[in-house]
Amino acid sequence: MPSHPARYRILGMEVEDPQFLLERLLADWRPDLTGTLLFLTSCDDVLLIRKKRGHGAGKINGPGGKLDVGESPAQCAVRETLEETGVEALDPQLAAVMRFVDLEDKDWLGYVFVAHRHRGELRETLEAVPLWCARDQIPFDAMWDDDRHWLPRILAGEVLRGDFLFRAGTLIAHRLHPMGPEEAGRANEQSKSATQELLSWD
Repeated sequence: MPSHPARYRILGMEVEDPQFLLERLLADWRPDLTGTLLFLTSCDDVLLIRKKRGHGAGKINGPGGKLDVGESPAQCAVRETLEETGVEALDPQLAAVMRFVDLEDKDWLGYVFVAHRHRGELRETLEAVPLWCARDQIPFDAMWDDDRHWLPRILAGEVLRGDFLFRAGTLIAHRLHPMGPEEAGRANEQSKSATQELLSWD
């Protein structure tokens, strides 16, 4: 028997095109939570963690977490990396701003950073088990579904903005756009401010 596309109800309508659904859900969108990720790089390796508790427990990802009150995304990324791995990221640069829409959970605004220098001693913590991983051996099967779409691109130097639609932990639609130098510069400056204003999405 032929398979039938999944149907979703939103704003009183039934839709079966996940891309259309994503666009409708993002109209006048505001996140429930704001969080960060940070990826330290060293030669051909990238620092990842296996999360031990909290959001994404059991998955592999970059260190990160939710913003504290009065904290900028850049400050949050450095603090969370230190708390989860024992090392302090130096001069993190914004690599992506992403909106995560979930049909069954809270929506997130995510800031992703890359840093090439750090100080301190890497160690396992109550939050995470850190591990260096070759860039060509990143374990995407143990990560969130969306990571395979954007992580290789930011590690290659792109600055991105993106939208992702999830249901029950499964990615069902996404779109990614590279930022130009001017937009990337504005976004990087914004990430250092504790006053959050969403970038305009086309």
